Amino acid sequence: MDIGEKLRELRIQRNLTQEELADRCELSKGFISQVERDLASPSIATLKDLSECLGSNLKTFFADETSEKIVFAPQDMFEKEDGEGKKITWLIPDAQKNSMEPILLELEPGCQSNVLPPHEGEEFGYVLEGQIRLLAGKRKFTVKQGYSFCLHPSTTHSLQNTGQSSAKVLWISTPPSF
Repeated sequence: MDIGEKLRELRIQRNLTQEELADRCELSKGFISQVERDLASPSIATLKDLSECLGSNLKTFFADETSEKIVFAPQDMFEKEDGEGKKITWLIPDAQKNSMEPILLELEPGCQSNVLPPHEGEEFGYVLEGQIRLLAGKRKFTVKQGYSFCLHPSTTHSLQNTGQSSAKVLWISTPPSF
């Protein structure tokens, strides 16, 4: 494992400059630069401080990157049906730990998703089948098959199937909210 490269990647992921990371860790910018270029080796204590300042820890920092699952099969997904015409499929297991949460929402005619409260973040939806009504506060939008929506949920919001056939929506929320 290339420690310098891993530290650099984490720093960039966190949108930090070398100087900002150095300030957080009470180190010099020059030392951070040398570590990232593998010209200097940090002590274990310094590496611990660096990884913590980057939102990690030593165990995670040294974990084998290949253990992170990237592709998911249908058997990895979790489904929940409410018995009232609504089915949610979590497309990525444990998505709550991620910044985004993609789900597949299936609504039978006349059914509605849970009403979600206002929150920070964004939501994106793409209607795969049927059509839905997007309720965002007092505003209502019809979203047909092949159409998408994007909102910054500053009001309560939900989806309704007002059509005559079932509807399927790929719905991605950040942060996770389902």
